[in-house]
Amino acid sequence: QVQLVESGGGLVEAGGSLRLSCAASGRTFSSNTMGWFRQAPGKEREFVAAISLSGSNTYYADSVKGRFTISRDNAKNTVYLQMNSLKPEDTAVYYCAARLGIIMTMTTRTYDYWGQGTQVTVSS
Repeated sequence: QVQLVESGGGLVEAGGSLRLSCAASGRTFSSNTMGWFRQAPGKEREFVAAISLSGSNTYYADSVKGRFTISRDNAKNTVYLQMNSLKPEDTAVYYCAARLGIIMTMTTRTYDYWGQGTQVTVSS
């Protein structure tokens, strides 16, 4: 059992930055591959970024590569998403997710636990 709570969302202007945090509790955090997903109104939930157990390997969707950075602090049981150079198309509810295992994946169906989401709105 894993509980995930996101925070850090808000309203920013295009070109601005936000840092999202995801605090995990329950099952050993370091045993989970972590990911960030997002869902805009009327759209399917899409992959944003993933990070391996140790944090040594990361993967990003092409749409955010070079602008977003995922990281984790296993001592704090927390994963972060630093979002820079934000664009209006980044507007969505952002979800933290945990997968039991060592293999990074990019599909929603492969993740076992989800947070409630935090709203990110980027104005023009």
